[in-house]
Amino acid sequence: MIFSLAACGSQDGGNQGTAPQSANGGNGTENLQNPSGQIESPVKDTAGSSTETSEESVETTESKTLVVYYSATGYTESVAKYIAEATGGELFRLEPVEEYSSADLDWTDRNSRVSREHNNPEERMMDLVASTVPDWESYETIFIGYPIWWGIAAWPVDRFIADNDFTGKTVIPFCTSSSSGLGESGELLKEAAGTGEWLTGERFRSGASEETVKEWVESLSLE
Repeated sequence: MIFSLAACGSQDGGNQGTAPQSANGGNGTENLQNPSGQIESPVKDTAGSSTETSEESVETTESKTLVVYYSATGYTESVAKYIAEATGGELFRLEPVEEYSSADLDWTDRNSRVSREHNNPEERMMDLVASTVPDWESYETIFIGYPIWWGIAAWPVDRFIADNDFTGKTVIPFCTSSSSGLGESGELLKEAAGTGEWLTGERFRSGASEETVKEWVESLSLE
């Protein structure tokens, strides 16, 4: 049986959200099946520093697309950034309050944190640094990215799904893995959310190129 685990970054599942960020940077550690570490650079807020407040300026910079992601080794984060670049969307990184260490992510160790959580589903609903997004109502399209862990979405995503109402939003899942496919991960998240119009997602191999991701985004024909 092939196990695939990937993750990156962390965020708290409290009632406060952190401002989404533009596609520039990020940090974490990710892929539990065939682990391969990749250092991620901190996600930087590249919002313009201009003091202009004209209606035209606001309308052209306001984003209606949000790219939410959890990444452990950086692969999912890279894809998330490519999607944000292709759509002009904002990035929102999910960070567990209790971050995963390399030892925590060792799926070959039956006593590791991730193995324990896998065997005890009630332990998967963890707190995030932020699980709600400022101005959530303004986003019409939500991409949700994650590594595949044991055939399903990495569980730090579960808290975000539980804490948000996707009514009226188009939701598009995407994942990264060394070998496993998307599987039922998207359908399970859709079922857990209970709201929103969920499209069929996409699985990307670890280290997917920007061109590959961009072609997929274009194939969605999003307005």
